[in-house]
Amino acid sequence: MIPVSIITIGDELLIGQVVDTNSAWMAQALNKAGFAVIRRVAIGDNKPDIIHALDEERKQSSVILITGGLGPTNDDITKYVLCAYFGGKMIVDTEALKNVTYLFEEVFKRPLQEINLKQAEVPDCCTVLLNKRGTAPGMLFKQNEKIFISMPGVPDEMMGMMEDGVIPYLIKEFGMECIVHQTLLTAGIGESFLAEMINDYEKSLPSSVRLAYLPAHGMVRLRLTATGKDKAQTSSLLDTLFRQLKQLVAAYMVTDKDETLESVVAHLLTRQNASLALAESCTGGYISHLITSMPGSSAYYNGGVVCYSNAVKEEVLSVNSEILQQYGAVSEPVAREMLTGVLSKLKSTYAIAVTGIMGPGGGSAEKPVGTVWIAVGSALDIQTKKLNLRFDRQKNIQLTAMHGLNMLRQFILSQ
Repeated sequence: MIPVSIITIGDELLIGQVVDTNSAWMAQALNKAGFAVIRRVAIGDNKPDIIHALDEERKQSSVILITGGLGPTNDDITKYVLCAYFGGKMIVDTEALKNVTYLFEEVFKRPLQEINLKQAEVPDCCTVLLNKRGTAPGMLFKQNEKIFISMPGVPDEMMGMMEDGVIPYLIKEFGMECIVHQTLLTAGIGESFLAEMINDYEKSLPSSVRLAYLPAHGMVRLRLTATGKDKAQTSSLLDTLFRQLKQLVAAYMVTDKDETLESVVAHLLTRQNASLALAESCTGGYISHLITSMPGSSAYYNGGVVCYSNAVKEEVLSVNSEILQQYGAVSEPVAREMLTGVLSKLKSTYAIAVTGIMGPGGGSAEKPVGTVWIAVGSALDIQTKKLNLRFDRQKNIQLTAMHGLNMLRQFILSQ
């Protein structure tokens, strides 16, 4: 595989003000295309550091991808450093200027100022990559059989440039073998147990096929990747191996496609022409966010109630005050009452209700932080589950959401 280095530039990355999601996304996209990311380096907006990183990474990799530092302000120095590094001079690129002018006059509807025109300046020794989503063009340099590509640090702009230009260019440049992926999603089993379960299968895979474990939020994604010269033969081999993998993990498989759990739930609801309502206490609307992130969710999602206080649980969802007093808000009886209430109020086929203690405070000896009750069901049946989570607040919220959605998936399939 062709070795690739990723350099992300920005002082904000080093102080933790901005989380570097760019290099993670790029690594995933490159891996799928058959390239091996061997190093990821984050540096500040500093000329000596940028030059040092370029010198070091060209020793390791055939391709060096760079993001960040292409804005119009004085601290954005990447293209000027690259210009000097490759022995060029700055010029105004006609196509880049047209793009900047179009965006400001036709899209942003704002006056084009002198500082914005600087975005059209590029080194004369580069190939310009048009930025269809922003003003800063990308730049491609070739030197001594090494390829350097500089892209904007704005994630959406970088992604568009990678998908539309960079990856297709690299595949053509290096004459890559075909690469095929198939992915499935499991829930209810940890990564180590899953690995033990399919250990013999994994050992028997041919050298042209790799198995990757991708755990997240209480689930594990399994991805098979095959490379070869002939796409039809490679795909056929992968189909056979993927069928074997599905049989081995069938008891824990959520879907045999590369999709999210909320997408799986959306398909189930759509097929049944069913509707969903949510009653969220401890997750504060996070499950609603996941559901509504799916295109077309208005067809099956009626709405939700974020019932953080007991007063809202009582007044909006008609949770019995005596049950609240007797069992407390974080209890199975209250989760059931929340579910019944939201089903009735929002007239839905199915519902999820969650109540818990996310932390870091609020726990007790009887109900420690991480105690969660989930109820899923319909007007005919309700199922409940207690969780004892042990993570930080954000992860507890995410895990609660995933458990709730998976419980709903299982409930719908059991009907």
